[in-house]
Amino acid sequence: MPEPENEGAAAGPPAPAEPAVADAVAADGAVADAAAPAPEQAPAPQPAPRRLPRAVGVALATAGLLAVTAASAAVTVAVGKPDARPAVAASAPPKAASASASAGASATPSAAPVPVPTAVPAEPAPASTVKGTVKNGQHEGDLRYFLLPIPAGGESYGPADGMTLTNDDVSALFGKQDGIMDILGSYGYKGGATRMYRTADGKAEVTVTILQFGSTAMARDFVKGYKIKSLEPFDIDGDPGGHGYLQTPKHESYTGSMSGISSQGDVQYTIDVDVKGTPDKALLNELMKRQREWLTTGG
Repeated sequence: MPEPENEGAAAGPPAPAEPAVADAVAADGAVADAAAPAPEQAPAPQPAPRRLPRAVGVALATAGLLAVTAASAAVTVAVGKPDARPAVAASAPPKAASASASAGASATPSAAPVPVPTAVPAEPAPASTVKGTVKNGQHEGDLRYFLLPIPAGGESYGPADGMTLTNDDVSALFGKQDGIMDILGSYGYKGGATRMYRTADGKAEVTVTILQFGSTAMARDFVKGYKIKSLEPFDIDGDPGGHGYLQTPKHESYTGSMSGISSQGDVQYTIDVDVKGTPDKALLNELMKRQREWLTTGG
């Protein structure tokens, strides 16, 4: 990204928050009309928890091409229609500061004994009520059920079950550009869901987004046309149909990121990982593998 690579990433993990109606970054990243004068001395945006994994601002739209960019991003996602293959270009916004490793407390010598508080067992998390089934690659039920489960000790941003994406939510992922739902509709788009969580060690933020299409072939074609330009591509181990992208920070105190895109049956899934420093591809490979298995078996 051309911006200074999230210098605030070293400040520590953001506190989990209830989801907002729209991504705070989306409002900041929206691109103003070309004819309007640029605002003077716009205040710097304050970091805020994201409701949606990606949100972008509109740059332009032309016949046969829907181009969407963020105001200060260089990442471009291209998605082609299944028939004429025009591209949908979108870019990711500046990422929120990633969760950094929790600093260990250092012991201070003291002559007096330090009282140790009695540990209070945490109450068990309420059992999820969302249900789903899968047969021959077709997924039925609540799409949130098919989101990669949060690992032990992980902390959800927003509802633990994740969130069902409305059409407005999905449109926001592409900058609310006119026509985006028609393009998704050409793949038989049915619905979507997303969940963002912080890992137990506080070192990574993971966002899982799934979109359901009309068939296994349509979901696969969507993945084939999904490209992120200007980032380093790499293969997803054990998934020849999937592909990943890496953004290495300029400094190890900044935020690095990875995105993996693939499909299983009629569901396309994207996993975004934000970490402090250079990301380890093995982490994304493992998450993609687990998500694929979950979509295959339905748990």
